[in-house]
Amino acid sequence: MFWIKRERRKFNSAGKAKSTIPEGSWKKCPTCNQIIFSEEIQRNLMVCPKCEHHFRINATERMELIVDEGTFVESYAELETDDPLNFKDIKKYKDRLKKLKEEKNKYSAIIVGEGKINNRRAKLGFFEFSFMGGSMGSVVGEKIASIVEDAIEDSIGVVIFSSSGGARMQEGIFSLMQMAKTSAALSKLKKCGLPFISVLTDPTTGGVTASFAMLGDIIVAEPCALICFAGPRVIEQTIRQTLPDGFQRAEYLLEHGMIDMIVHRNKLKETISKLLNMLKN
Repeated sequence: MFWIKRERRKFNSAGKAKSTIPEGSWKKCPTCNQIIFSEEIQRNLMVCPKCEHHFRINATERMELIVDEGTFVESYAELETDDPLNFKDIKKYKDRLKKLKEEKNKYSAIIVGEGKINNRRAKLGFFEFSFMGGSMGSVVGEKIASIVEDAIEDSIGVVIFSSSGGARMQEGIFSLMQMAKTSAALSKLKKCGLPFISVLTDPTTGGVTASFAMLGDIIVAEPCALICFAGPRVIEQTIRQTLPDGFQRAEYLLEHGMIDMIVHRNKLKETISKLLNMLKN
């Protein structure tokens, strides 16, 4: 005799059956609208296997993708964002920072240090977009300028992976000053004949684009990354015109000579190591 064992179903407060599928098991691609198993996307370096849309990844994931295992040593980790203007909107800036430090276990919107890329040393910077939109405040600018100075001292190149909403409004003029500070540091690097490779990921906008991010000896972008100063919606509302398809995306900028190359995430480490070798002094 066969016995059929029925699974007792769980119901929510509305009387509907709860799904037994763990939350986050599936992810919808914003480009092709396909529903894909999350583990499949993760195995594919957070790139959609259907249309090759590049999902955003955090600073730690980017570091693990690019840097040789066990070679990264963080610098200036103790630098902590302050509130020079006692800024407040709907929340105090200090409260926002405190919450982010607790949630993200990070002190600023960038991680900097030294590591090896296919056994070649370089000073590295990885933006963390989830920390206030990767915005550049005084600490971010100080960290970038400091690793550039360290690169000059050690005679090695610099690679920075940008993912930012631009200058941080909560720090006002102190934030805008970082555009000049980072640009001046890179000018010194150039005079020493040392390479700076700028890698633009989605999104790279505002004061970051208007300063160091576009000063690379070679400017690399990931596919379809948004790269701009003012976003397309702002421009459309200002000039009251419809912009071309793909405007301010990496492919559009490559076509118009604003960047040097677009590189798929699975080729990024190999490409950067080759560029560092080509540009070595």
